[in-house]
Amino acid sequence: MSHNQPYDPYEPNNKINQVQQEIDDTVNIMRQNIDQVNQRGENLDSLQNQASDFRTSAGAFKSGANDVRKHFWWQNVKMKMCLIVAVIVLLIVIIVPIAVHFK
Repeated sequence: MSHNQPYDPYEPNNKINQVQQEIDDTVNIMRQNIDQVNQRGENLDSLQNQASDFRTSAGAFKSGANDVRKHFWWQNVKMKMCLIVAVIVLLIVIIVPIAVHFK
């Protein structure tokens, strides 16, 4: 085919070139699809790793939260015991002198 001849889509070389171009386009699309699938697989692996890390962190957080909760529970119990002892001492300080005075 020379430059002076018009394009003839039915000419065998043009048909072969057209089919070859379609095959090349299809192969390129398939490669892009495979690359996208591989990228999704990598993204899923990354998400699974992050989820595993979050589970580990959540377990550590729960353990730490329980330790803090127990600490403050004991602190609350100690405070209540101190208040009860203070009230008892205060009552003794008030009642004993009154009882001794009326004897």
